[in-house]
Amino acid sequence: MEVKNMFDQEAFEEIYQRLQNLTIHHQRQWGKMTAAQMLTHCKEAYKVPLTSKPLKRKPISYIAWLFRPALYNSRPYGKSLPTAPNFIVKDDRDFEKEKAEMLSITKAFYEKGAAGVGDKVHPFFGKMTAEQWGKSMWKHLDHHLRQFGA
Repeated sequence: MEVKNMFDQEAFEEIYQRLQNLTIHHQRQWGKMTAAQMLTHCKEAYKVPLTSKPLKRKPISYIAWLFRPALYNSRPYGKSLPTAPNFIVKDDRDFEKEKAEMLSITKAFYEKGAAGVGDKVHPFFGKMTAEQWGKSMWKHLDHHLRQFGA
């Protein structure tokens, strides 16, 4: 699979359009989340590189960097992979509200740009370059949009 970079205008516009086209009627093709829960889950992931405060690294992160390439390499994520507890969404969410917020946070990530995100440390995978952030955020959102056929 081709992994694009969310900091590239064409990649951003494509995924932004896919988000806009997502409706509450899109059905999941694997997993347990509803479309609204998926948007909330993805929104939480985007908050990680956008936060202005340093995030506390987990002790395992000092060896987890070995697995970092899986975030942005060309191999698709597996279906129904385990999710970090703080990214699990079990309660009902308002689809339109979550969609609007996801569109907003995706745009904020793109507009912040590589220079604004490249110095962020992932709490599990450690220090990441701007390219790694751009590709991993695109790959994660693409994975979930495909989960709902968008």
